[in-house]
Amino acid sequence: MLLGIDIAVWSILILVAMVGLLVIGVPLAFTTGGIGVALCLLLFGPQGLFLLASRTFTFFDTYVLVAVPFFIFMASIFEKSGLASDLYNAVKLWTGRLPGGAAIVTTVFGIIIGAIIGVAGGEIVLMGLVAMPQLLRLGYDRKITIGLVCATGALGSMIPPSIILVFYGLSANVSIGDLFLASFLPGLLLAVLFVAYVLIRCIVNPSLGPPPPLAETQLPFAAKLKLITGVALPMLVLLATLGSIYLGIASVTESAAVGTVGTIVAVWIRRELTATLIRDAMVQTMSACGMVLWLVIGTNALIGVYNLMGGIEFAKELLTNLPFPPFIVLSMMLLVWIFLGFFIDWIGILLLTMPVFLPVILAFGYDPLWFGVLFNMAMQVAYLTPPFAPAAFYLKGVAPPGMTLEEIFSAMWPFIGLQLLGLAIVTALPQIALWLPALI
Repeated sequence: MLLGIDIAVWSILILVAMVGLLVIGVPLAFTTGGIGVALCLLLFGPQGLFLLASRTFTFFDTYVLVAVPFFIFMASIFEKSGLASDLYNAVKLWTGRLPGGAAIVTTVFGIIIGAIIGVAGGEIVLMGLVAMPQLLRLGYDRKITIGLVCATGALGSMIPPSIILVFYGLSANVSIGDLFLASFLPGLLLAVLFVAYVLIRCIVNPSLGPPPPLAETQLPFAAKLKLITGVALPMLVLLATLGSIYLGIASVTESAAVGTVGTIVAVWIRRELTATLIRDAMVQTMSACGMVLWLVIGTNALIGVYNLMGGIEFAKELLTNLPFPPFIVLSMMLLVWIFLGFFIDWIGILLLTMPVFLPVILAFGYDPLWFGVLFNMAMQVAYLTPPFAPAAFYLKGVAPPGMTLEEIFSAMWPFIGLQLLGLAIVTALPQIALWLPALI
């Protein structure tokens, strides 16, 4: 007991304080950091602050963390250049005049972009700028278009490389390369579910996804060859980034640097490299990193103090001693993640819940690789779920005039259902995630 108060009561008080501060509009980083520092001073005195500083410094001193700004910088350059437009037009050649064919193009495009940049926010913006105007121009149903762009864009955090998996690997102390492999097939599963849903609806009602005009599919061979060569540079960047990891040539951090250099070279070859482009990409990268790192500082402070209080051990014993089978406890954790996703970002959810949930999962004998994939898939749902729904706000920033947030929210529900279906499948069949890491 601390100050005569049981740890269970302290846990409730911390939760109430967090909810209260978030409700009145205090950012999560300062909510968690403020509570952590206040508890530290109250329970352990000023000397306890040195422990919080040491914990935060240890996290920041992790070499693999350097990969984060590299991946974000690569995504920013890719977003601001013309590489994405050429890639989309090249992929479009393969679908011909299939009903819903442009939806297949959009999904394949989203997978490739996700495999190159690994950042969901950047991919959703890119999809909104490149794919959404094409789908609307072809006469696709607005709700299908909006939902597909948001859901496929969110795959940027599912298809490796992924910033979410980098941070989970750091938190869970598991191989990030293995996490990339484990996340690949579940990411493809989600993509297949999206495509199947759109194709079925377009086959039943072709007016929802009409084929493109003949003039756009019957191009001269020289024009087709030029479009196909537009795929070469992005694919080389992809192969350089992921290939160097899977072949054991480079670490995740080194491969992120290779991908960044490859993206810059690709843009330079296309004669699109300018000082303005580099400056804007650097500003965007520093802004994103600053937000993430403030959250790391705040949540590290709170979790560090809670651990010193004995809270992590208390939570582990509470969850492992519940009168339910381990699978039910796991399902409860998934529901907690999805619920938290209504209100806060993935980095806050990861840093707040993983120190509590991961020891329980290990005690149950579950594989932490599989657990990381489940977390990533739960965050897919969080990207689309109102009221927080980052995907909706990213898309709104580049949406055509007249497209409201209410319309975007309403369009995403069928795809949220598909995400939940994919999460249920991988939860029930762990080998979907664990097969590739065991094979390679």
